Amino acid sequence: MDIQKKLFSLLPPLPLPHEMRQWDDGAVALGLPELLLMENAAQAALSIMHEHFVPLQGKKIWLFMGSGNNGGDAACLARHLLDVGAYPLLWHSKTLSAYKGVTGKHLRLARSAGVTCRHLSLLHWPPLPDDLPHLVVDGLLGTGFKGPLRPDMQRIIRHINALPEQIPVLALDIPSGLDGLTGLPSPDAVRARHTVSFAAAKVGLLQPAARPWTGQVHVRSIGIPAKVRHAAPCSAFLLDGHCLQALPPLTAAGHKNSYGHVLILGGAPGLGGAAHLAARSALRCGAGLVTAAATLPALSDIKCNTPEIMTLGLPVTNGHTWPDAMPPALKELLTRCTALVIGPGMGRDEGENLLTDILFLPERPSVVLDADALMLAARHRTLLAGLRADDIITPHPGEAAALLASSTAAVQRDRLTALKDLCCLSKAAVILKGAGCLAGQYGLPWLLSPYDLPALSVGGSGDVLAGCVGALAARMSSNSMKALSAAALAVALHVMAGLECAHRNMRGHLASELADALPLVWSRYAALTTPSLPFQDALPWPPSI
Repeated sequence: MDIQKKLFSLLPPLPLPHEMRQWDDGAVALGLPELLLMENAAQAALSIMHEHFVPLQGKKIWLFMGSGNNGGDAACLARHLLDVGAYPLLWHSKTLSAYKGVTGKHLRLARSAGVTCRHLSLLHWPPLPDDLPHLVVDGLLGTGFKGPLRPDMQRIIRHINALPEQIPVLALDIPSGLDGLTGLPSPDAVRARHTVSFAAAKVGLLQPAARPWTGQVHVRSIGIPAKVRHAAPCSAFLLDGHCLQALPPLTAAGHKNSYGHVLILGGAPGLGGAAHLAARSALRCGAGLVTAAATLPALSDIKCNTPEIMTLGLPVTNGHTWPDAMPPALKELLTRCTALVIGPGMGRDEGENLLTDILFLPERPSVVLDADALMLAARHRTLLAGLRADDIITPHPGEAAALLASSTAAVQRDRLTALKDLCCLSKAAVILKGAGCLAGQYGLPWLLSPYDLPALSVGGSGDVLAGCVGALAARMSSNSMKALSAAALAVALHVMAGLECAHRNMRGHLASELADALPLVWSRYAALTTPSLPFQDALPWPPSI
C-alpha cells in the first residue's frame, strides 16, 4: 500500500462541525432515525457516568439543556438517569413549547417518564447547600457554536463554574462556550471534569489550549455506519502514535544508499550547533548518509567529534558567510543526495542568492526549509515560488508570522487558519510547530498532533525535527511517500522521542538526547501491528480513540 494511503487509514478522523452534520444527515438518509442517534448518544454518556461517577442511584443530578441537539441528548439522558434510580433535574433554556423536532420529542419523553423540568430563569444563585447537586451535565451548546456567548448563556456558564469543586461536570460532546475548532473559550466555557465526544473526537477538544475546560475526553460511538463516514471523509485527522505503523520498513539486502543521503546546509560561524543537531537527528532517524555543508571555519563545530557526519567546505570571499552563487562541488552533491535540509543555524543576513540557485535547480532533491531559511524566504518572497510539492517547510509561530506578514499572537490565536494560509503560499507541505503541532499541504487533509510536552521546549528541538523530516524525505521516492507523509511521521517520531525523554525527566534534558531517543522510538513503535500503543495507556492525554 502507498505509505500516504496507509498513513491516513491509521489515523482517527476529526470531523469539523459541518462534516459532523453530514455524518448525521447521511445516517438519517440511510434509514437510521435521528431519534435513535440521540438515544445512542445518551446511552454513551450514561456509560461514562457509570464508569466515573458511581453509584448514580440516589444522586441529585442537574442537567442543563440548550435548544439544539445537545439539549436533546441531555433530555434523553435525564430519562435514563431516572430509570437507574437517580434524581435528575432538567434545567431548560427555552419554554417547553418552544422545543421542536427530535429535541422536542426527547423532552416530551422525559417529562412523560417523570423527569422534573425547570426553566433556567428559576435558578437561584447561589443555591442553598441542601439544593446542591452531586453531579452536573452540560448540554447547553454543541460543536457548532461560534462567536461570543450571549450574556444570558455566559451568566449560566459562570454559575456552573462557580459550583463547589467537588461537584463534577460532564460535558456532552463539547463544553459549552468552547470553540469547536480553536479549543478556546468565547470568552468563557464550562469547566468539565469529563467530556464525552460522540461518534469521533472534535478538533477543538484536542487542542492543548482546551485541556482546562475539557478534562478527560472520551470518544463513544453512536452507531453512524462506516459507509456514511467513508462517503463524507473528514478534512482533519488526529496525528498520534498510530501513524508510526506506516514507517517505511527496513530494506531487504539494504545498504547505506538504500536509506537516503541527507545534506544539511546551515551552521554559520557561531551557529554550528543547530546544523549539528539536524545532522545528528537525520542519522538517528535512519538516514544512510549525512553531509553538512558550510564554510570551513564552521565545519568543526558542526561535526562536533561525530565521525559519522561528513562535511563539505564551501568557499566564500570578502568575509561573507555563504557563497553568492552555487559552488560546483555543492551542485554536484545536490545531484547525488536524496534530501536537503536548509536553514538550521544559517543566519538571517545573507544567503538568498545561494538559496535561489538551489530552489530553482531542476535536478535538486526534496528540500526541507527550516529556521533562518524561512526568514530569508519571508524577506525575499520569490523564493517561495521555487518550492515544489515534494518539499516541506517547518515554521515555528514567529517564522509563520513573518511568512504571513502577521504577528505571532495572531498565528497562535487561530493556528488552523494560519496553517491553511501557509499551505496557500507554496506547493510544499507545512509543519506549524508549537503545542498542538499542525501539518498540512494544499488540497490534502490536515493533521493535528495534540501534545503539549515541556520536554520539547528546549533549544535545538526544532533542529532535531528538521533532521528527522530530512531523513524521512530522503526515502520518499523509493517508498512512494509523499511530502505530507514524511512531515507527519517526523512529527510523530519527534513527539514520541520527547515522551521518551519525559519519562526520565520532564525538563533538563538536551536536544541531543532528544535526537538520540529517535532510534528507540522507531524500534518500539514501528513494528506494532495493532493501533493500541503503550504510551496511550500510560498518559491521560490525548485520549485513546
